[in-house]
Parts: sequence; C-alpha cells; structure tokens
Amino acid sequence: MNKVLLIGRLTKDPDLRYTTSNMATCSFTLAVDKGLSREKREEAEANNRPTADFPRIVVWGKLAENASAYLSKGSKCAIEGRIQTGSYQDRETGKTVYTTDIIADKVEFIDSQNRTQGNAGATERDNRGNYTSKGGNYHRGQNEDDFFGDDFQEVQDDGRIYEFSC
Repeated sequence: MNKVLLIGRLTKDPDLRYTTSNMATCSFTLAVDKGLSREKREEAEANNRPTADFPRIVVWGKLAENASAYLSKGSKCAIEGRIQTGSYQDRETGKTVYTTDIIADKVEFIDSQNRTQGNAGATERDNRGNYTSKGGNYHRGQNEDDFFGDDFQEVQDDGRIYEFSC
C-alpha cells in the first residue's frame, strides 16, 4: 500500500505550470512538523537541526489550479496522496539525480490566504467556510495554531538516498 497523509504549511507560493497538452500541474514544498517532544525540539533547535520535514508536493489537473488559487506561503493544508520516486540526468553535470515527491490526490485547505487569480465564481463558499467546486470540498479553518508563521528558511536537498528493508 502506498498512502501518505500530511498536514503542514507551504514554505513558499505554489508553482503552477501547464504541460504541452495543457494539463495543469502545481508543485510546492510543505513544512511538516516532526512532532518532537519539547526536550527533543529544544535540543534540535540548539544544534541547528530542522524540527520539520519538507516534502515536495505535486498536484495535477483542476485540483492543481485550485491549489494555486487558494494556497500561498504559510497556508496550512492537509494532503492525501502517494509517494513517487524517480530520477533524471542533470544537464550540467551529467549525474543522475534521484527524486521523491508526494503526488496529491486530495488537498484540504485548512487555512488559506483567499487569493484569486481570475477564478471569481469558480468556487462557492458556504457559511461554514467550505469551498465547493468541481474538484471537491475545501475547508478554510479559523484560529488554527500558527506554529510555522512566515519565517521559513529554504532547506536544500542533500542528495542522500535512504534505503529501508524489513
């Protein structure tokens, strides 16, 4: 079974692009708290180690357009999807680069900045803060904790590959 459920905040605005066949694709990095105890969190911070993981999320189709329209840096969302690994040749060095992405099947907007990019009327909001569109229901919560805030520092991939066996 390949199933991933994550809740976190966007580290920067989503990147919306279109394929040559005009299919929307949106990618962003999600800061997901590791859930460390207070003691472990303080130790990690004192040693300048991250207290969150930063998976890359990829969304396709109408859901990608909605994510781009309603999410922005700092927005909190829940992702349901699957892990996908891949590789490509770096054009400059010729080395193989390995990638791990989360392909999102569902995105729940827990607290978004209500951005609009020409999508007026594309969604409707009910009195509970739920957005309804052809892509599904999206919740915009209020008074959520603001653990990550806007003080993100982008973390670069160190290129390590982890192998696990049971």
